[in-house]
Amino acid sequence: MLSKSLRIACAGAAAALALTACSSSSSSGGGGGKTLKVAYQKFGNEIHVDAHMQKVKAQFEAAHPGITVKLDPINVSENDYYTKIDLMMGSSSTAPDVVYEDTFLINSDIQAGYLTPLDSYLSTWSDWSQFPDTAKAAARGLDGKTYGVPMGTDTRALYYNKDLLTKAGITVPWQPKSWADVLAAAKAIKANDPGVIPLNVYSGKPDGEGSTMQGFEMLLYGTQDTLYDGSSKKWIAPSKGFTDSLQFLKDAYSGGLTVPPQQELDPNIGNVVGGQLLPASKLAIDLDGSWVTSTWTATGAKPWPAWSTALGEAAMPTQDGGGKGTTSMSGGWTLSVTAKSKNKDLAAQFVELALNKDNSASYDDADGQIAVRNDVASDPAYQNSNPTTAFFTGLVPVTNYRPAYAEYPKVSDAIQVATEAVITGQASPADAMKTYTETLKGIVGSGNVAAGSS
Repeated sequence: MLSKSLRIACAGAAAALALTACSSSSSSGGGGGKTLKVAYQKFGNEIHVDAHMQKVKAQFEAAHPGITVKLDPINVSENDYYTKIDLMMGSSSTAPDVVYEDTFLINSDIQAGYLTPLDSYLSTWSDWSQFPDTAKAAARGLDGKTYGVPMGTDTRALYYNKDLLTKAGITVPWQPKSWADVLAAAKAIKANDPGVIPLNVYSGKPDGEGSTMQGFEMLLYGTQDTLYDGSSKKWIAPSKGFTDSLQFLKDAYSGGLTVPPQQELDPNIGNVVGGQLLPASKLAIDLDGSWVTSTWTATGAKPWPAWSTALGEAAMPTQDGGGKGTTSMSGGWTLSVTAKSKNKDLAAQFVELALNKDNSASYDDADGQIAVRNDVASDPAYQNSNPTTAFFTGLVPVTNYRPAYAEYPKVSDAIQVATEAVITGQASPADAMKTYTETLKGIVGSGNVAAGSS
């Protein structure tokens, strides 16, 4: 339902709407009869972006008579979505006006000429001051310009089935202190009930960035090494941390502690984990993202009323308990305006409406997002919206971010290849490390690669 203030503003009342403009004049790009195209992913259990866009479409059309918002929910897996929108954005005949963009692709898509800087619009949008610098940085290009507005962020941790751990003799609440503790718990669960999958850690190419970020990087950033050293401006390879992370995957998969490799390499594995295995108590421990709970709410794809009592959450420990003791990874998605959009002014207005306070709050609540707007994050209604909000927000002090340079998507692909080779037994961790190192040098140049710990 369109808010009263929005109706008044677009009717020409003195109170201004917190958007770039509501005019339908040619100067604002709001001429009658235009169509605004919005592209985003809708796949498996992830239905909340579509619901959000449907709501904003109704609001926007009510505020802009004569404008039609054409939604394009793309029903493909994550990697295929990235490919699809790149192809769409590459042509003026197929480019959407607004695109749902993963933050790690921002710089590569800027380099490809796919996105429009939004600074001129955001400078007049009073709501932009509600976004902290860390959130703004997620959509900022290497040129210093801003190419999207964040929808929310996330962290990652271990979900665990309290009953399955208790039956295996593990005390809950459970908080492992090291990787060894995680594997020990998985072994205890397997010994107690061979019919239960002890542990899920995403790996391999089909799950795309999920494998890189939910799986591998949650391990790597718990070691002494990272993917990229910001001080030396070098990509890191080889490193002991990288090899040790692959060794953890080898130990888990070869020990029968995980989803079988052939099942893990199904692009639908994330939907199976959240929609089937966890609710059916067939999976004991899942290394996953803060948004997963949105699948189980009353408006989610697979409602599961008992999830908040059946499951517990534990921070992912560092390799040996060193450093901060626990670790996480954070990312997120933005709404961006494409470079080939013929309706950039309208597109910017759509983005600002979609991510105003009320719409951001409702989306963050529904999709299990960690709020990035200060006014939403401090709202008691948001803080109490999900039993896990406080836990996942509490991981922000130990979280890490991907080196989202233009080369990162290719680096991520190389990581996926390495993890798949290890979990399927095609390569040892040491050999996969060597292959990754050579691939990395080919991507970024040998002079931009330095060895890490040994």
